[in-house]
Amino acid sequence: MKKYLYQASLALAMVAVAASCDNSKSYAEYLNEQDMAVNNYLADNTVILDVPEDTVFITGPDAPFYRMDEDGSMYMRVLNPGTKGNMAQTNDQIYFRYTRYNLLSYANGKLPDGEGNNISLSPCWFRYNNYQIESSYTWGYGVQFPLSLLPIDCEVMIVIKSTMGPTSEQANVQPYLWKLTYELKQ
Repeated sequence: MKKYLYQASLALAMVAVAASCDNSKSYAEYLNEQDMAVNNYLADNTVILDVPEDTVFITGPDAPFYRMDEDGSMYMRVLNPGTKGNMAQTNDQIYFRYTRYNLLSYANGKLPDGEGNNISLSPCWFRYNNYQIESSYTWGYGVQFPLSLLPIDCEVMIVIKSTMGPTSEQANVQPYLWKLTYELKQ
């Protein structure tokens, strides 16, 4: 009887494993799904493929998205360019507010409900360009990127693919649209 139960259990386990393997997606399929979601969102917006050499962006809620890198991992719309000359310096402690939208759920021209600390008002911060400490690398490169081109008090919307996003979410392969505002901690 034990032998029969063991064989039946083993057979059920093998069927379960085989069934789960048939339904799983490869990493390449997740990346393709992410690319399609980003393209779907950007198709409803104006996109400029190059950053202006003088970094003087068209601004406002209807401004175009600028492709920030050759791989198309980030696209940025500048809502408010901030105060000229107020640039972040390496290791500045920067607080930021954000609302982000999962672009995998973008459909029919509508963003899904957002999440972030613009809603909960909990503080988030990083040390600019200091990826040696957890508070900086946790948020990923994409959240800090706008400060490489714009003053600290800027306001942007930025599409960030998973490879440039928070480290805790890179394996999920989910692109987000982030609305970000920054403030220097004095």
